[in-house]
Amino acid sequence: MIKEILLLGNPALYEISEVVREEELPEMEALERDLHDTMMEFRRIYQAGRAIAAPQIGVKKRVLYMNVGEPVLLINPVLEFPDGEMMEVMDDCMSFPGLLVKVDRYRRCQIHYKDRSWQDKEMELEGDLSELLQHEYDHLDGILATMRAKDSRAFYMKN
Repeated sequence: MIKEILLLGNPALYEISEVVREEELPEMEALERDLHDTMMEFRRIYQAGRAIAAPQIGVKKRVLYMNVGEPVLLINPVLEFPDGEMMEVMDDCMSFPGLLVKVDRYRRCQIHYKDRSWQDKEMELEGDLSELLQHEYDHLDGILATMRAKDSRAFYMKN
């Protein structure tokens, strides 16, 4: 079901999400469907959107959904950075469509998570996918890209 995406300024976006417990796994199917439907509707309207975090639809759980060719549900993700190499990116967000924010992100990351079957999984990402997962992961900790802006002039409006 398509859910409302919380917008910049909504206090719920700044809250820290709770860990998913194994007994909550049956609820993840409906959450995944909601995240998928919401992201696809955003993609239809804005021609953008590759991933979404549960807090963006008001669900305070540590869950990310990514679809860049095939859908992936990441439950209780944990990020690691194998080196300190950074890159400057223009970050956008479903919670503030039309706004770009210049931020620094790690060029590479590893993400450990549980899948739909509660199995341990890991992905190694680089470049734009590394940036994407760092952005979504921040939502789980109540951090928005606007809070990571390089400076007070790091904000741009899309055409």
